[in-house]
Parts: sequence; structure tokens; C-alpha cells
Amino acid sequence: QVQLVESGGGLVQAGGSLRLSCAASGIIFSINVMGWYRQAPGKQRELVASITRGGSRNYADSVKGRSTISRDNAKNTVYLQMNSLKPEDTAVYYCNAYTYPTGNDYWGQGTQVTVSS
Repeated sequence: QVQLVESGGGLVQAGGSLRLSCAASGIIFSINVMGWYRQAPGKQRELVASITRGGSRNYADSVKGRSTISRDNAKNTVYLQMNSLKPEDTAVYYCNAYTYPTGNDYWGQGTQVTVSS
């Protein structure tokens, strides 16, 4: 089992920045990929960014150039730095961990990000 606890969401004006954190506990060694997803009202959950244990990163086109995902393996924590935020970034952001070789997905409880215009 893996437990994920997110923090760092909040209300910010357009153009501002936020850093989300996700601390993992449990069977840490099994985590291969960690990522951030978001879900806006009435929309499907979508990938924002992900990072592998080796440090390979992947970003959604909508946040590329404005966001940076990083991972501190020693602290079992993944971060999402978001800059130049837009109202369309408003959503609940979820941390995700994918384990190998079991292939299990784990989710955090979500943290609200609201960007005002």
C-alpha cells in the first residue's frame, strides 16, 4: 500500500505561482512513476505532469513551459511548481503513484487550486 498526502493548493490571482507537494509513505520502493492530475468541474481527470524514478518528465501541452515537476527520492516527495497560472488551471489537483511490477495506481485526496482572473 502507498499513501499520498498533498498540500500547497489555494487561491491565487492569474499570473501567480503555486507549489504543490505530495508526500508518499508505505511501500515506497515499489513506486515507479509519480504524477499530478487535475479535474475541473464537469471535465475528466487529466494528466498534468509525471516523473519517473529515474527523473524522466512528461508534461501536458497546456502547462508545458509554465510548470515543473520534481522529485526528492530521499524525502519520498514530488513537487509541482506552477507559474503564470491561468483561470483555466482551476481544478482539484491529485497526486498519483504508479507501482511496478504490481501495476497499482494510488491517489491522494486532492487539493483545490483556484485561479482568479
